[in-house]
Amino acid sequence: MASNKPAPAPETPFQSDFFGEEVAERAWEEWNPTEDSVRPVRGRHRVMKQRGGLARSSTVLGVGVIAAVGAGGMASAQDKPPVSISLPDLPDSIADKLPDAKSLPGVGSFMSDDSDAQSGNVNASPLTTMTLAADDGADAETGVGGAGEALRARILQQAEQQQADADAEAKSAAEKLAAEKAAAEATQQQTAAEAKAEAAKRKAEEAARAKAEEERLANLAKSFALPTSAYTITSTFGEAGSMWSSGYHTGLDFAAPTGTPVKAVHGGTVKSAGWSGSYGYRTVLELDDGTEVWYCHQSSMSVSAGQKVTTGETIGRVGATGNVTGPHLHLEVHTPGGSGIDPMAWLQGKGLTV
Repeated sequence: MASNKPAPAPETPFQSDFFGEEVAERAWEEWNPTEDSVRPVRGRHRVMKQRGGLARSSTVLGVGVIAAVGAGGMASAQDKPPVSISLPDLPDSIADKLPDAKSLPGVGSFMSDDSDAQSGNVNASPLTTMTLAADDGADAETGVGGAGEALRARILQQAEQQQADADAEAKSAAEKLAAEKAAAEATQQQTAAEAKAEAAKRKAEEAARAKAEEERLANLAKSFALPTSAYTITSTFGEAGSMWSSGYHTGLDFAAPTGTPVKAVHGGTVKSAGWSGSYGYRTVLELDDGTEVWYCHQSSMSVSAGQKVTTGETIGRVGATGNVTGPHLHLEVHTPGGSGIDPMAWLQGKGLTV
């Protein structure tokens, strides 16, 4: 089996690592693909141990990246307190070879040099505040608001919208209340107007009825007359006393001098005329509706049975015949059914004033 020739050895047996230190070059060996070399061997994989210098340099680089990211625009962290970062102590041989922090991207611009310190232009603001201010300036130039300004704008917009909604709701409620109040006032006014109109209507109707009644009574008064004149009412209907055989007075007494004319209260027919015991001389006048009017205690009579008379016609004279204590006209009124009623109320119902 052919074998590969070993690779030529380099002229320089050493190479430089990341920090410039010389490291012995790995020796090349002849490769013979035998069974042992082809078969996987467990536990013989070599893992190179990381050098301390590389680990420390990675830490420094990580710090630089964190600083760069933090300086690049963590605007939302301006309210948080700054966090201190501690660096491990490095040997002088490695620390001397570290790059200057001012040369790192995104970091050197935030570090003041000696001239700034001497001139007093040292910015005492936290890094997050400086970054936010710088970002705000950059955003103002580019027309883009920062995260804080955007949040503040949204909050203000929501507050304004809520206030507008509240104002609109209050305005709607006020308008609704005003409309309800106006409707209530209109209803109240309409009710008052209707009540006033109803009262006026009732008053007008009552006035019309009163006027009609007055006219009716006036017309009746023209067709009815009082039974006598120059009289005095001495006894009314329904009075109780031992002077009357029935125990109470059944008519209306018009006291007048003997011989005073007795007149027909309305046109009708004389039903009877003559002596009637305790009534003395009595004349019964039947009206057209069947009502009977009795004229009692007359001194004389001027009509006879069956005779037609008119309103106001003289039918006799006042006297004191029968069961009396003095000259007077005893007047009784009986319905067509024969029941006696109050003569004064009947006369007043005909429009006469007794």
